[in-house]
Amino acid sequence: GHPFLFPGVGFGGSCFPKDVRAVMTMARQIGLDFDLLRSVERVNERQKRWLVERATKHFGSIAGKTFGVWGLAFKPKTDDMREAPAITVVEGLLGNGAKVRAHDPVAAEVAEKLFHGRGVELVPEPYAAAQGADALLLVTEWNEFRNPDLARLKGLMRQPVLLDGRNVWDGAKARAAGFTYYGVGRSG
Repeated sequence: GHPFLFPGVGFGGSCFPKDVRAVMTMARQIGLDFDLLRSVERVNERQKRWLVERATKHFGSIAGKTFGVWGLAFKPKTDDMREAPAITVVEGLLGNGAKVRAHDPVAAEVAEKLFHGRGVELVPEPYAAAQGADALLLVTEWNEFRNPDLARLKGLMRQPVLLDGRNVWDGAKARAAGFTYYGVGRSG
């Protein structure tokens, strides 16, 4: 239904990705080619790369840039990072020579184990992730991230660039505050 069907940086977790693969396997076992689910899986993987691709398009190169990341868990109200889009996002940033400073309200301990020694700075509060950032990326739509203090963010960031991977921020409001704003499936 509507609460689950909106543009974003893809789905993760322990159930849905596994269930999609399981149904595709069952279909193959009885001789069916389940094109629709193959497409779902392919599009989901592509969406997970959207933030890094958009940042690269904006900056030309992201090497040496610092990115704040808000949200690491695959969904709000959990510390579960299994197949979380944030893993693909962070690995894509690091793999292109960027620096990452991230915050998640509850998944920091899991993220520390996952990214240990890889140069991801995990910070205890959201605005610390934006400090000195060339762009801020919203990956998980925690309630805490829905209405950011745009003036505070602009004062903290090196460059006022917002990449909204969940389309929860008001793009017009962000632009009026002096930000370059990108949202999934939105113009700009």
